[in-house]
Amino acid sequence: MTSDELQMAAFEIILNSGNSRTTVHEAFDKMREGDYEAAEKLLDDANEELLLAHNAQTKLLQEYASGTEIKIEIIMVHAQDHLMTTMTLREVALEMLALYKKVN
Repeated sequence: MTSDELQMAAFEIILNSGNSRTTVHEAFDKMREGDYEAAEKLLDDANEELLLAHNAQTKLLQEYASGTEIKIEIIMVHAQDHLMTTMTLREVALEMLALYKKVN
């Protein structure tokens, strides 16, 4: 895999996980407003973006598993960090939504 291909995959992960993160924060706003249905929809939308990022990551893992040499660059480390942080943030948001519903 060329450096350019790796960078494009990293940017795809960053783009989609970044979109997801923004959507999760929009869901937090809706939770504070008491609009739980909108928050739930936004969290579903965030998950769709995460799936796109995850698919890009999976392609890299499949390439690696098939024997393709992949040299890790700092942009890929950043992309993986972005993805995992956003996945965790969405999981926390789902728990917060459940708590908001229970309290109110």
